[in-house]
Parts: sequence; C-alpha cells; structure tokens
Amino acid sequence: MAIKTLQDLLNEGVEGRGVLVRSDLNVPLDNGTITDPGRIIASAPTIKALAEAGAKVIVTAHLGRPKGEPDPKLSLAPVAARLAEELGRNVQLAGDVVGQDALARSEGLTDGDVLLLENIRFDPRETSKDDAQRAKLANALVELVGDDGAFVSDGFGVVHRKQASVYDIAKVLPHYAGTLVAAETEVLKKLTENTERPYAVVLGGSKVSDKLAVIEALAPKVDTLVIGGGMCFTFLAAQGLPVGGSLLQEEMIDTCKGLLDKYADVIHLPIDIVVADKFAADAESKVVAANEIPDGWMGLDIGPESTKRFAALLTEAKTVFWNGPMGVFEFAKFEAGTRGVAEAIATATGKGAFTVVGGGDSAAAVRALGLPDDGFSHISTGGGASLEYLEGKELPGISVLDDTVLEGR
Repeated sequence: MAIKTLQDLLNEGVEGRGVLVRSDLNVPLDNGTITDPGRIIASAPTIKALAEAGAKVIVTAHLGRPKGEPDPKLSLAPVAARLAEELGRNVQLAGDVVGQDALARSEGLTDGDVLLLENIRFDPRETSKDDAQRAKLANALVELVGDDGAFVSDGFGVVHRKQASVYDIAKVLPHYAGTLVAAETEVLKKLTENTERPYAVVLGGSKVSDKLAVIEALAPKVDTLVIGGGMCFTFLAAQGLPVGGSLLQEEMIDTCKGLLDKYADVIHLPIDIVVADKFAADAESKVVAANEIPDGWMGLDIGPESTKRFAALLTEAKTVFWNGPMGVFEFAKFEAGTRGVAEAIATATGKGAFTVVGGGDSAAAVRALGLPDDGFSHISTGGGASLEYLEGKELPGISVLDDTVLEGR
C-alpha cells in the first residue's frame, strides 16, 4: 500500500495551512459527563502535532447516532472541553457542521488554532447512501480548510464506514494516515500475518450474529477460541442445554451447532454460569453448572470455574485478541468473569505475549474495572473496524488513502 503518514505531511510543511482531521471522539456520556475519555486521549497526539507545527487544525467527529439533525444531547461541547484539557490549548466548538458559524470560525483561525466542528452526523449527508450527497458535504468541508488544505484520517473507529468525512473527503484533498490509524493498522496486521502461537481469541458480547463472521474467519487460524458473554447461551442451547431466561438467538442455534462440530477442538464454552433472577444490579444471584440453568433465571456472567479454565488457556498464549465482555460487568455482582479474563490477558502480556483489546465494550471494561492500560500491548479504539479487518473485509476509509488504489480507479 502507498499511504502517506502524518510525518510525511509534517515534512511537507503545514504552517499556515488548514488541515482537516477526522478523529473518533465518540465517547460514552452519562448525563453529559464523559465516563471514558480513552478515544479523546488517543486522538490528541495527531491534533497536537499539527497544531504545534503551525497548522490551522479543524477537527471533525461524531457522537452517538443522531438522525441527521441537531440533537442537543449529542453535542460535542463536553468533548471540546475535555480535548482542550488533553491538548493544553483552547479548542473552539463551531455551532454547526459546515454552516455560517463553522465557516466564520475557520476563516478566523490563526496558526496553531484548533476548531472542533459540531457533530458531523447532525448533517444527513454524512451517512447518506447517495454518493453525490456525500460528495457535497465533502466539498463543503474543503471550503473550511481552503484549496491548499490537507486531510488526516485518524478516526480508526470509523474507517469501516463509507461516509463523507471518512471516505469522500480523501478523494478531494491530499490525504494522510494519522498516528492512530497507522498504529491500529500495524497492530491488526500482527494479528493476521505471521502470528506467534499459541494464538487465543476471546469473544463476548450479546449476539452471535454480530460476531459470526469473525468466528468463521478466525476459528481456522487460532489455537483457542473462548466464547463468553450473552452469545455463549446460543452455543449452550446448540448443545441441547437449557438456558432459562438467558439471552438467546434461536435462529442461530443451527449455525452454532455447525461451528461446534467443525471446531470442537478450538471452541471453549463456559462450564458454569452466574445466574440472576432479574436483569438488575441488586438481583439475587447464584452460580450453577452450565447445564443446570433453572427456568426463570438468566445468565449474566461466566462462573468462577469457567474463569479459571479460560485464564489457564490465556496465560500460556503468545498472541491474544479480546473483543467483548464475559458478562454484565457494569453490575458489580457480574464483573468477575470479565475481570478474570482481563487479568489473565494482562498476565500473558507480562510474560511477553502480544495482546490486543479490541475496542468498544472491552476497552470500556478495562477502564471501568480499574485495570492499567499498560497491562495490554494495545487497546484499540475501533471495535467494529477491528472486527471487519480481521474478517478480511476491505475498510473503505483505509483503502481510499492508498494512492496506488486511487490511481487504478
């Protein structure tokens, strides 16, 4: 691939130039308070490097899933404040995406200034399936940085999306991979090329259907595939076991049967479960064997024996990829499985293994449980993008940066 990097852009010179940076600042909020600033912290180095080099930096990002129109609850105002703290410099927030306020503020920027545009998904053209509509938004973004502007793609969490601020903008501006996108891509290559064995993958989360493609892609390549979280109950049901009121995708049972038959020596399921009488932090709970989940009870975590077995497999691995919690870690009663697996992966890291936390809820769990980031080789900022890469899918936001691909079009 022929992808220019942030360093290439800095070498070319950015002083006085407008540079549009697509960051992933989609952080979790609780009544307007950021509960995990991980993505902001990860995005800061690229923005800071450009600002310190004298660029007029304009950052575009999204928050949540607004329906193509302004939603005050999804304003980037709290993100702008937290980003300013991280950068150690003022961050202006435009009152719109590419409207009058954004244009006026962009025209008033001086060298080293940072302007954050309001939530890009407030504009319906960002996620439009119509190429012409997305192109119009991309052209409006170009107006903000000027004819000598540049585009830096640094939002790895969105590079699997064919959206205006991710894909179309790279077709109309000189384009570069930011430090975060470059680092994430290198990490994922390590998980797919010449991987050191034993290679273990841990998958959790709620639905088998969300992880089916990555299971099918990785099962033939790994030594151990640990399955927990809500998705494990569909696999248990595929073994003919009762799952009570646990999360179940009945339409996926036959698919799970086929996977268990084909990869019986690779797939590992829980042998005990922490069940609850309701989905609540104060629910009554107990540990039962995986084949003895009672009617009316739901599994909300893997049990202690499962955690021990999974940990034994993970601590001996040389490469580990983890995506998805083992249970409802947000409730203290049901965090032990996720904590145990995370600590086992950290132990493997300490023994020299290459370990990757695949973003999303897994990254949130690491921080919510108070585990140190340096307990893992890499904590990704892109859950969906990471999975699609490992599935072997093309990521539009990466391929569009490749000038050799563009030349062939």
